Amino acid sequence: MTTTPERTMDKVAGRLINGSVRRSYEPAVAIDWDAPLVDGKYFLPKEVVSLYGTPYWEELTEEQRIELSRQEMANILSVGLWFENILNRGLLLQLLREDPTTPFAHYVLTEMGDECRHMTMFGKVIDRMGARPFRMGLADRVAAALLPHFLHGSLLWVGALIGEEIFDAQQRRIMTDPELQPVVAQLMRIHVTEEARHIKFAREGVVHRLQHASRLERFLVANLQGLGGPTMRRCLVHRGIYHRAGLDVERAYREAMANPHHQEMARVGFASLAAFLEDNGLMTRFSRRLWRRSGFLA
Repeated sequence: MTTTPERTMDKVAGRLINGSVRRSYEPAVAIDWDAPLVDGKYFLPKEVVSLYGTPYWEELTEEQRIELSRQEMANILSVGLWFENILNRGLLLQLLREDPTTPFAHYVLTEMGDECRHMTMFGKVIDRMGARPFRMGLADRVAAALLPHFLHGSLLWVGALIGEEIFDAQQRRIMTDPELQPVVAQLMRIHVTEEARHIKFAREGVVHRLQHASRLERFLVANLQGLGGPTMRRCLVHRGIYHRAGLDVERAYREAMANPHHQEMARVGFASLAAFLEDNGLMTRFSRRLWRRSGFLA
């Protein structure tokens, strides 16, 4: 008997549900929220901070560097909150078109539960760091409200991967850094463990959706995914971070945008996803150009 893509996804979903039962976390008890922050420890490893390796970085005091890492981590977690909010709404709309009795639907609900706990965790860590969240502007709020209605089929899964894999690759590299604040290291260990299941599910969703996707869907996804490059760059490096850190905003922004070390970190984070998109025929000249101009491809 032929195995349909839907049945294959149900099998994957069933395995991931079992994995969720065996290894999931409740951040309210998995993180020691009462532990004090450690003087002299960073909120991001030095090499991940946007100004690392620039002339301006060499002029900063150790206290200024740590404060910049605090503000950049607060921004990363804020962006994570926005993304997971959009993803959950996209998944809810997807469920309206699914059979609620299937393992596929049940794992979608399981993942949404994970993402709700992650959003809670991100908010609590921002507060625990003594920082303030970064807020969306009006245009971004309007875009975020509309976007879930356009995330259908393989575009939903590719969008999920853009939001998950780039952060995941960085987290895996830095979560064991001994100079990292313990509360941040605990957050990253939880997030890496649970995001691994989400990434597996999204990748399987892309592969199986493409088995019966139309040429038009393939064309649209392969080109539209390139918009992730400039979006990620704009969200992750912006003037508000340097303003809150008390730096010369224009100089800091200029040096960060031109920083070859920071661009190399971006390329490392995107490398695995870029290879996956290439292998599945979802990279075009247009999308490559967007990712390259944003610093994520050499």
